[in-house]
Amino acid sequence: MTTTVAATATALLLAALAAGTWTGPDPAAARLRRLLRRGSTGPRSSRRWPTREALPSRRAAAWREASLELCQGLAAELAAGRTANEALVRVVSVMAFPDPMAGRTLTAAARDGGDVPVALLAVAPERGGEGLRRLAACWRASVTAGGGLVALVDRVAASLREAEAHRQDVAAQLAGPRATARLLAGLPVLGLLMAAGLGMRPLDFLFGGPAGTACLVLGIVLDGCGLWWTHHLVARAERD
Repeated sequence: MTTTVAATATALLLAALAAGTWTGPDPAAARLRRLLRRGSTGPRSSRRWPTREALPSRRAAAWREASLELCQGLAAELAAGRTANEALVRVVSVMAFPDPMAGRTLTAAARDGGDVPVALLAVAPERGGEGLRRLAACWRASVTAGGGLVALVDRVAASLREAEAHRQDVAAQLAGPRATARLLAGLPVLGLLMAAGLGMRPLDFLFGGPAGTACLVLGIVLDGCGLWWTHHLVARAERD
């Protein structure tokens, strides 16, 4: 009975270690589910963004998607002949930003004749706000130099689409290393089960004395370090 309980505890500990290090789905799978939900939820205003407690990478992705949607909507409204402020108010009214205060800030600046570039910079987060910062620069250039805003917004939208396509390509290429790391994380559990099936009684050694306990602790620590380092490398590649 003691051996069975110890085996179960060891397997659960290793499985929890792997799951805790690699929580959440792959970025490619998350994007696919988001696209499927987008096609089935109807209007844009009903879309739900990740909460403030969501992972930073997911929240940054939500801001990038909102920035692209804002630029595309602005380009369409400006091409229809609306003024810049009117176009911004109309587009923001049918959008759902990750932070609801962002839409209110932009609407107030556009309706009250405020400084829209400053408002865009104020609501742009550090991660995922690149599109809003580019839009603010284009807006300011259009106001100061008198250039056509629609052409500038089109360029920003095109650059955001290219960047998103690049991120999806990187995520697809990193799906292999992620899957390999998850597989390697589960190999210790498989090794214990195979050894127990062959009658080697590995748990008697692991829990039977100081040497076995030291090997168990060292194995768990090395497994966790390997998972953390692989996750660090993958996350760094995605940021770059």
